[in-house]
Amino acid sequence: MSNSGKIWDIRESYKLRRNNSWHEKGDVGIVAGGRTPSADEINTIEKRQISTNGTFADFGNLTQAKSNLGGDAGGDFVKAFFAGGTTPENSNVIETLHYSSDGNGVDFGDLPYSDYAAVSHSDNTRLVIPQGDGRSNNINYLTMNSKGNTSDFGDCTNSVTQKGTMGDTTRLIASGGTDNPTGQVNVMQFVTIQSLGNATDFGDLNYSCRSNAGNSNGVRGLFAGGLTFSGGGSPANAAFNNIDYVTIASTGNATDFGNLTYSVYGMAGTTNGTIGLFAGGATYPGGTYYSHVDGVTISTTGNAVDFGDLTTAKQSGAGAGNGHGGLNPGEQLPSVTYMPGSGRGLVQGVGTPANANVNFIDIPTLGNSVDFGDLTQSRNYSGGVSSLTRAVAAGGSNPSLDNRIDAVEMASLGNYFDFGDLSVTRSRPAGFGSATRGCIAGGDTPSKSDVIDYITIASAGDATDFGNLTEARTDKPGGLSSSTRGVVGGGATASDNEADVMDYVTIASTGNATDFGNLSVGRAYLNGIASSTRGVFSSGLSVPSSPYGGAVIDYITISSTGNATDFGDPTQNRYGPAGMSNSIRGVFAGGRLAPNNYNIMDYITIASTGNAADFGDLSNTGECLNGVSDSHGGLQSS
Repeated sequence: MSNSGKIWDIRESYKLRRNNSWHEKGDVGIVAGGRTPSADEINTIEKRQISTNGTFADFGNLTQAKSNLGGDAGGDFVKAFFAGGTTPENSNVIETLHYSSDGNGVDFGDLPYSDYAAVSHSDNTRLVIPQGDGRSNNINYLTMNSKGNTSDFGDCTNSVTQKGTMGDTTRLIASGGTDNPTGQVNVMQFVTIQSLGNATDFGDLNYSCRSNAGNSNGVRGLFAGGLTFSGGGSPANAAFNNIDYVTIASTGNATDFGNLTYSVYGMAGTTNGTIGLFAGGATYPGGTYYSHVDGVTISTTGNAVDFGDLTTAKQSGAGAGNGHGGLNPGEQLPSVTYMPGSGRGLVQGVGTPANANVNFIDIPTLGNSVDFGDLTQSRNYSGGVSSLTRAVAAGGSNPSLDNRIDAVEMASLGNYFDFGDLSVTRSRPAGFGSATRGCIAGGDTPSKSDVIDYITIASAGDATDFGNLTEARTDKPGGLSSSTRGVVGGGATASDNEADVMDYVTIASTGNATDFGNLSVGRAYLNGIASSTRGVFSSGLSVPSSPYGGAVIDYITISSTGNATDFGDPTQNRYGPAGMSNSIRGVFAGGRLAPNNYNIMDYITIASTGNAADFGDLSNTGECLNGVSDSHGGLQSS
């Protein structure tokens, strides 16, 4: 059947997705927690593909049964976040889950207080929670790629709880709420997500309410439903079926959009950026609980229509989706079907100080990194190795030395699992390997080490002694490889001098390293990338000489021995970046030049020489990172 005259060619859309050029948001809607008609908190999480009407399906469970989750929860393309709630006691826990695979929520960090109805909104990197403890005016935020507790953002224009939220990639807008046990407000207020500070008045809703729900497509935002108690609005003692809308980039009062099919409060809001869903809720008075889900097309106006049902009748759960208005699809997106060897690169341990977060990029395609998942333990200074299908992070510190080895399947966005232990506990080693074997070399124990050990990447287990470097050294020497030979360059020696020495080993055998030659500049905290024939060492630290060696890129021919040759310069003088490569391109991510940490990524074409060019940005700044890929020189045919 010909695709001529159709809206799009499915083969072409597949190619665009594989190249991260199909700028489309996600389509998964999540509803988590809530309270059932029997007044029991529940921990269930359910999901739905928003573009298709129907009943939600089981996803997993929260860490605790919770209600009063606020209706609107933020997140990025990969993860959703749920803050606070009641268990029935108020909770300070923030938990997260991955959209890509069914599963349970995991602990992320804490609010500075125990709270209920803690709504949130986010752009691609920062989650903002515009509500303090109870009726406090405090606003808090967190960086979604860095596990930990929230930080102070500023203050709301009023002290209310039970707001609704939505927004775009720049703004969070909060509306309504209660300022005393029976009073409701119609105030809307906004903050700029990436600028700390106090909220500013936006305008007014057409009705005063608490426990409403929000949705947006990044241009237009909706607020729907809600509740008013005695003396707090008109009508008194009632739930609303109102839907209001605003243009997010401007300010002003809301305009009538249409009506819900029921007058309810305590709904969960979720969207794919086109369809907005308002799920569950309860009547007031009367207390009838609904499993019903209403749907609207956000860019139009009109009354809601029946979309489907939740698995359980409930109210005061929270909705999240990976297509909400705060997400910018200009970032790199996961492929529809990941193909091993297609150029996936992982930056392990993104963030400062020690962090568990892992970012990924598609090496053939320029763009910003996106969240992949988490290591089993926050740490930095680990060494990285990888096969065609599996990524490994070994050793490190946080701040004490760590001998653990973590691994993950590169085909899945998700968290790492425990693989085994190094033969010697150490930090700041180099990593290199082939399609089957990964080697970890040098590091500090805290004494400088000359140990090389190895793992069989496909088989979980402890590392085995391989041999020794020609000289003990630490402080992140660079590691790179062809399919047969691994090379380690630079690092700090026992006399604390930045070394220019390069060693090599034959990966398939065991034994001590042999001298290869010298770097063009002695330095530590560098990185290595390679094609099947050429290896490149970039950046580094050389004290006290200026510019600290960080402006250096040099290269070698892996199959021969000899000194390195100048390649060009990075876009930023720095030390401690991660390195990733395929057969054509090398990418250098993050790094530091005191006192600044960087989130920049630059790239080179390995077969040529010349200065690096801008690739995009990491989700967070970081130093002493390690990078791995599914297509580095050790995985290629010579």
